[in-house]
Amino acid sequence: MNCTSCKNGVLRPSFIDGLFRGHTCTNCEGNWILIEDFVSWKEQNPEHQIPEPTEWSEDKLDDTASALLCPVTGTIMRKFKVSAKTPHRVDYSTAVGGIWLDKGEWELLKSEGIAGSLNNLVTQQWQTKIREESASNTFAEIYQSKFGTDNYAKIKEIREWLNAQPQKADLRAYLLAENPYSAIE
Repeated sequence: MNCTSCKNGVLRPSFIDGLFRGHTCTNCEGNWILIEDFVSWKEQNPEHQIPEPTEWSEDKLDDTASALLCPVTGTIMRKFKVSAKTPHRVDYSTAVGGIWLDKGEWELLKSEGIAGSLNNLVTQQWQTKIREESASNTFAEIYQSKFGTDNYAKIKEIREWLNAQPQKADLRAYLLAENPYSAIE
């Protein structure tokens, strides 16, 4: 198979971290992994923990921005976010159930603690969770910017306390009333 990413290399059979079967490009060092090979390995090694990367840095990571073609079928692969913490995406061929990892993306998955969930990355549940996390992080940044770091921390603490109270509706009404001691507003 020819490399789907650099178009110059050939995908040679390999083992990813010496653990499960894959194919590695002879030129760009990207990896082609069939989900069934990963899942089969996981089922045979349920107790095995994928180790953290020994040396990993963002500058050693490639990320293909353009759409890639499946090296098996030639159809366009879909891009799936890895996590809410990183903008990197993996490419997935729905036709054959294969994932393309650019050079360094396997190490990224290990550093994020999600390499053992490679098969879950391409599920709707995983992608929904990432969208919800991203939205939550965006709102947190907006609130922190608007209120300031100290005030935001304090208001979060008050909010948690308020939500834990059995009479929280009355407490909210008290807090929101212009003058809670007046019968006339």
